[in-house]
Amino acid sequence: MSKYFDEIDPVKFEGRDSENPLAFKYYDSSKILMGKSMEEHLRFAVCYWHNFCWDGFDIFGSGTFNRPWHGVTNDQAAAEAKLEAAFSFFNKLGNPYFCFHDTDVMAAAETPKEHVENFAAIVDKIEEKIAVSKTKLLWGTANMFSHPRYMAGASTNPNPDVAAFAALQVKHCLEATHRLGGSGYVLWGGREGYDTILNTNVAQEMKQLGRFLTMVVEHKHKIGFKGDIWVEPKPHEPTKHQYDRDVGTVYGFLKEYGLEKEVGVNIEPNHATMAGNNFEHEIEMANAFGIFGSIDFNRGDPQNGWDTDQFPNDLRETTMALYYILKGGGFKNGGANFDAKVRRQSIDAKDLFYGHIGGMDLLARALENAAKMIENDKLQEFKDSRYKNWSSGHGAKMLDGKMSLDEMAAISLQKNNSPKPMSGRQEGLENIVTQFLK
Repeated sequence: MSKYFDEIDPVKFEGRDSENPLAFKYYDSSKILMGKSMEEHLRFAVCYWHNFCWDGFDIFGSGTFNRPWHGVTNDQAAAEAKLEAAFSFFNKLGNPYFCFHDTDVMAAAETPKEHVENFAAIVDKIEEKIAVSKTKLLWGTANMFSHPRYMAGASTNPNPDVAAFAALQVKHCLEATHRLGGSGYVLWGGREGYDTILNTNVAQEMKQLGRFLTMVVEHKHKIGFKGDIWVEPKPHEPTKHQYDRDVGTVYGFLKEYGLEKEVGVNIEPNHATMAGNNFEHEIEMANAFGIFGSIDFNRGDPQNGWDTDQFPNDLRETTMALYYILKGGGFKNGGANFDAKVRRQSIDAKDLFYGHIGGMDLLARALENAAKMIENDKLQEFKDSRYKNWSSGHGAKMLDGKMSLDEMAAISLQKNNSPKPMSGRQEGLENIVTQFLK
């Protein structure tokens, strides 16, 4: 086992009065809320890519972390060293799940044959680790955006040979996710879009993307994978425009290709922000369409225009996110994955723990707040009252298809006065939320 985290003791719950920075103050994994433990509600997952692959580089400077598994070469020995470090971290933190891209865990490969062989070699090792660990796989995904072959997209690439390489990656990663007991599989189309429409046949590319996603679903059923397939919406970055812009856009795309019953969404807060939405909007849209799946919990920086992938720290936003997640029935196969990374200057081993402990404690606080809000659900009471007239009379008849436009218009002519407006009570409802924040 890697010695990098040897000086850090396993993280325990010590309560709100603890001054130990390496202890949970709010996340008590066994605490029961609404009939389930915190661990069952939140299904925390650590991401492999930001924590064990990123070395702290940015576009203006080289890596700063100098982790012992960050070497000049990425061969099988380096991949196994990284795996040792990852499971050492999981065992100390106590997270029940982790997530990975295929290229996160494997030795570097260029040819299709190398890719299959190198990925298979590390999957064997991951399976051995899972067998003796409490940490299991939440979901897997294939990285189809980092390599230069994908500079013009993966399934949307103008070269079908590139789409074939993408198919190879997804086939083997989906099969590995199934073998390793994963609950879901994510497709993030990082370059499934365009930088300029001048060289892009949008209709052609969306047709390719729709067929590729259909093939993934078909393969899921062929191999007997019982988990979910999720698309992760994002409006842009690295491309100027991505086809999976937000939850509403993804749903329309799924409907077009008859996949709305087969594919859900993995939502990320900062992606929502970049699309001009807020986090709770995206969750409620997913609930409304019946495609809610999983969450990449992170945040952006309001003074930066890009995806900074920081650990969450906004209690109000996270409380509302958990409120709508619980209202929608909670996580099923999905969970709370921290698609977040420590800052370039946070170079110590402890900093990885500080980021995750803070995020897990925040979500635990938010979960308690959200559960109390639902127990005394003033927001739902107001909504029920606001829309009550749609459950009877001409409102209900219209929704049931029993009223024509002529008949609905005639209802209005029967009235002597214009309808009276009703207050939306926004400020009062915001005050209610504030009262639950603790």
